[in-house]
Amino acid sequence: MKNHNEISSFIWNVCDDVLRGLFKQHEYGDVILPFVVLRRLDCVLEEKKDDVIKIHTEYKDKFDDTSRVIHSKLGIKFSNYSRYDLIRLKQEPGKLSENFYDYLSSFSSNVQDIIQNFGLQKHIDKLDSNDKLYLLVEKFTDINLHPDVVDNHTMGQIFEELLRKFSEMSNETSGEHYTPRDVVKLLVSLVFSTDRDKLNQPNKILSVYDPCCGTGGMLTIGKDWLRDNTQINPSNINLFGQELNPQTYSICKSDFLITDEQPDNIKLGSTLTNDQYGDGNRKFDYMITNPPFGVSWKSEQKQIKNESEEYGGRFSVGTPRVSDGSLLFLQHMISKMETQGSRIGVVFNGSPLFSGDSGSGESEIRKWIIENDWLECIISLPNNLFFNTGITTYIWIVTNKKDENRKGKIQLINGESYFKVMKKKLGEKRKEIDTDHMDDIVKLYSDFKETKNSKIYDNQFFGYTKLTIEQPLVDNDGNIVKDKKGNPKPNTKLRDNERVPLSDNIEDYFNREVKPHLPKSWVNTDKNSVGYEINFTKYFY
Repeated sequence: MKNHNEISSFIWNVCDDVLRGLFKQHEYGDVILPFVVLRRLDCVLEEKKDDVIKIHTEYKDKFDDTSRVIHSKLGIKFSNYSRYDLIRLKQEPGKLSENFYDYLSSFSSNVQDIIQNFGLQKHIDKLDSNDKLYLLVEKFTDINLHPDVVDNHTMGQIFEELLRKFSEMSNETSGEHYTPRDVVKLLVSLVFSTDRDKLNQPNKILSVYDPCCGTGGMLTIGKDWLRDNTQINPSNINLFGQELNPQTYSICKSDFLITDEQPDNIKLGSTLTNDQYGDGNRKFDYMITNPPFGVSWKSEQKQIKNESEEYGGRFSVGTPRVSDGSLLFLQHMISKMETQGSRIGVVFNGSPLFSGDSGSGESEIRKWIIENDWLECIISLPNNLFFNTGITTYIWIVTNKKDENRKGKIQLINGESYFKVMKKKLGEKRKEIDTDHMDDIVKLYSDFKETKNSKIYDNQFFGYTKLTIEQPLVDNDGNIVKDKKGNPKPNTKLRDNERVPLSDNIEDYFNREVKPHLPKSWVNTDKNSVGYEINFTKYFY
């Protein structure tokens, strides 16, 4: 078994054979995913297992922790000094549970963190007391998950396929775990492609960061793109991430450990309220992410509001409505931009484009981004691309170092027709963006020309001034009521609003559009406010 469909099916059948009836369906992932990781770790360690045990035995009386000696002598990054692995555990079925704990506790500390965050221990006793632990161990020893057999890319697909199925069974939003590979590949192509010359400079060292990294797929696909399309030395590409979900964090960290990445660069916790890269104000060259769509930040509201009141804090320009925290992640990434230039690619639903009137948090965030000339391009994607939702999604490209010809301008690309229909749908996913369509979208972006599917506008095109139109209060005799200064009092029941494009003169607009219909009206200039919105579909249809 080498391809991800065969292995995913095999693991899925293990759930059916071993866990059905004993665990609730929503618990399957908690049991199965750690076993997948343990088997993969075993496969990597297998050929050096006896050497590890020998060195541990030799040095255990001299050191409390022998792992440093073991790793140094054998040139490995993690180890397990127990006499057991999943295969050897089967040799003593009568002491399986006891030996299993010995096996788990003998991993080096960098693996202990992964195991702890899986929370597997609480399920072992239940498996053992129901005579299922041996069966589960036996099943997993039937597959070889060594990276030479199942590479990192395939393993990522297996994890994501399993996560998708497990989260569907527990009615979670699987989008929180999993961005389809075609969307990720398009995103990284858009983020990196226009920087090829810069990336090919000799001895280039760069950092790539994902603040919602899940199982790490975006980071590793980003690195794959750089390896395949530039001359940059892969060891000079440093990947960083943070993840809220302990299970997906553990998967990401274990894969980084196995594939010679830096597992310590993957952090656990909420990016919004526990930024693990906040100390020293860490910056990154490239940032890519798909934050959860339409997820409430109510549980973190107090801390975020406190930070929004700090001058220069990440959220100081405003916060979006509590029901959708997407724009908070973009604000967070903007705070991580290098002064010499960073590029950000983020996947959003439609809400960040237009929700919120002028003066609202969303509009203030858009205003801040556009008036700083950071928004470079927005691409609309086909609907039915994601597994858990059929909605239309958008890729935003944000940078603080636009090319000269892009300064003061925003490009919009209508990518909704660039897809092929899949032979077999997966959840809500019926469409995929193949390589040809991907190339077409990237070409529209890099050409930076007006076409049927590419529009270019000045930044101020998206801005407007919201006017408050007042009409006078009249008494029962029809006379205008005036205040102490002799000015007409406004009738608040007749108060109305008008939106005037920033490119229009307010006075001219008022005299042309309002005055002829409401001759006694006036503009309450104290209430004027500037807003920004991007009414995407309007510009293409």
